Amino acid sequence: MNERDNNVSFFRFEDLRIYAKAMDYIVWLYQQLPTGEMTANQKFIQKSFLKSAQDIALNTAEGSSRNRTQFLYYLKMAKSSVRECVVHTEIASRVGILSEDSKEHSRTELMELTKMIGSLIASLQRSSLGLSHSGRPSEEADDLSIPETDDFDEMI
Repeated sequence: MNERDNNVSFFRFEDLRIYAKAMDYIVWLYQQLPTGEMTANQKFIQKSFLKSAQDIALNTAEGSSRNRTQFLYYLKMAKSSVRECVVHTEIASRVGILSEDSKEHSRTELMELTKMIGSLIASLQRSSLGLSHSGRPSEEADDLSIPETDDFDEMI
């Protein structure tokens, strides 16, 4: 059976909806930020903004290859990067790098990302406690792989 037969990629993080959403946000951000002449301050803001956006996807990818505890840590780091992007969105808007419409779009996407990451964190924490989606003890409580709960399936 090959990769196309089971619809799972070799790099499991590529199957996470969070990762795909983060990548879409990065591409959108590249399209929104100016490419022409900018002041040194505008270039710094732009570079910092892009780094924070990329860190959402990078932390998700890095954590997915780790054990559950480490994955939780990296997901929390990804969530911190989302909050950094919220601040960068406001700064970019105030200095004229982002339009009001782009600012609102950015905030909406970031809110969705933080909710998605929060849901996956909660699912992983329930699994760490040995609880299934229904709150009953799970037989896979000691398994350190990514859980197969209903919540996690929604993230893929």
